[in-house]
Amino acid sequence: MPTALITGITGQDGSYLAELLLAKGYRVVGVIRRSSTTPFERIGHIAERIEFVSADLLDQHSLVDAMRDAQPDEIYNLAAQSFVQTSWTQPVLTGEFTALGVTRVLEAMKKAAPDARFYQASSSEQFGKVVETPQRESTPFYPRSPYGVAKVYGHWITVNYRESFGLYAVSGILFNHESERRGLEFVTRKISDAVARISCGLQKELRLGNLDARRDWGFAGDYVDAMWRMLQQPEPDDYVIGTGVTWSVRDFCEAAFNVVGLDYREHVVQDERFFRPAEVDLLVADPSKARERLGWAPQVSFEQLVQRMVEADLDRCRQLPGKR
Repeated sequence: MPTALITGITGQDGSYLAELLLAKGYRVVGVIRRSSTTPFERIGHIAERIEFVSADLLDQHSLVDAMRDAQPDEIYNLAAQSFVQTSWTQPVLTGEFTALGVTRVLEAMKKAAPDARFYQASSSEQFGKVVETPQRESTPFYPRSPYGVAKVYGHWITVNYRESFGLYAVSGILFNHESERRGLEFVTRKISDAVARISCGLQKELRLGNLDARRDWGFAGDYVDAMWRMLQQPEPDDYVIGTGVTWSVRDFCEAAFNVVGLDYREHVVQDERFFRPAEVDLLVADPSKARERLGWAPQVSFEQLVQRMVEADLDRCRQLPGKR
């Protein structure tokens, strides 16, 4: 039984990855930060099958201890301050978690589990102000937020440890991947939740920023399969993961409101407060390397993704007191 250690296991990607690995017969060890309350909302249904260790990306010693105790075969570093907008108001904290936190995990691996295989969650936000379209593994990075800058550091420190110390360490440059488990602060879930609340009569409008920003959106459950496939290869390498198709925020709104038979134009209001200081206008992946070498391809379409998110939020809305 192989052992996988996952940081960020309580997040969207961590929950889907834990499900995938448990189904494959792994022993799954989840790293959680010590807290008076434990946010198990996304993994409550599988929590009894997961072993938990207390550690923190800000605490080097705790990470070393966690790896010595778990002795993992695979390490998935998914923990980060992952919300772009927050990185503008908390840039130093974002750097500590999302950039230096990667170094701490790699250092702990080097000391306590050097034969393990390591996955780093890189991001399409690293491309930022893109210099070519679509974006592939060789596309230069041009981040446009403190989050993107921190992710670039995490990416290159992973490459550095691979080349300097011979560690099996890879980065998955994942484009936007969503689900009904996405946090409410992210624009896709903000839209699907608002559509449900408007349909249930709980609110009347949805305020958003740049409706013309375009993204390559896929389903998070498909993307964690790509993470696992990267660590099964004979040699470590980095991969871009995406659908290769781009949609605007406006497109997402239209599709989401269509699920409940409403016209988004009657409810969506553009609000300058939600524009970024430096906007990222277009991100779209060239996933051909992953398709050819990993045999990976997305299974859930954009339309299916939007529908499952809206329907999940409708179910939540209908369970509120007084709703049917």
